[in-house]
Amino acid sequence: MPEAVPRPFVGITACLKPRDGGFFFHSVSRRYVDAVVSAVDAVPVLLPAIGDAQDIPSLLSRMDGLVLTGSPSNVDPAHYNGPAARPDNEADPARDATTLPLIRAAIQIGLPVLAICRGIQELNVALGGSLHQHVQELPGRFDHRSDKSKPIIERFLPCHAIRVRPDGVLAPILVPGEGGLMMVNSLHGQGLDRVAPSLVVEAEAEDGTIEAVSMPEAKGFVIGVQWHPEYAPEEDPHSKRLFKAFGDAVRAFANNRAGHVGFQRVA
Repeated sequence: MPEAVPRPFVGITACLKPRDGGFFFHSVSRRYVDAVVSAVDAVPVLLPAIGDAQDIPSLLSRMDGLVLTGSPSNVDPAHYNGPAARPDNEADPARDATTLPLIRAAIQIGLPVLAICRGIQELNVALGGSLHQHVQELPGRFDHRSDKSKPIIERFLPCHAIRVRPDGVLAPILVPGEGGLMMVNSLHGQGLDRVAPSLVVEAEAEDGTIEAVSMPEAKGFVIGVQWHPEYAPEEDPHSKRLFKAFGDAVRAFANNRAGHVGFQRVA
């Protein structure tokens, strides 16, 4: 009987949130976990927001891919020399301290990275870019925030078009419609401003808001999207293709590392 091939490990970044009278919990939406299990066919590993306490080299020696998740919280503008956040801003300094150095280290070794919503913003900031803190207040921009008066299921439905660059790395993955157009959901208040030097814009909304980036010179798969493909990766064809491409990159990374003499997976 042939020996079963181990499934790759994919890290999923968590948030640190106060609940139940001030107790803090590391949390991840179930949608990300389900997408890694079903659409990527990998073992999900939740990465707590522990900042300097994380051992990045040891962690990356066990990971075959990294998903940077969305979150209601925002990256501290101090990380990109932006103006101070408003008093009602939701922050997560523990997550910032965890993800920003992790992103740089992951990219350095060629680990496949899929960055979603807050994740694309973290990716941009980690590599030297900046953010708009209130996209809806920019001249000519739409309000990309979700309508919280609607049921949660409706808030994750596609609601506006984006145009995917035809000569980029994302177009053959997503296979958008005529003119590079496709519909996506929208649940973000912040967005990319100055794009990091190593990133390339792959898609924009009709108002010019950046919706996707890639890193062509990276050793491995690095793609960030501003929308939420994890919500319906089995039903939405574009989301399904994106997670399949990420999964293919994850397996290639795992197989390449396993093929090196002396490599041994640490359980």
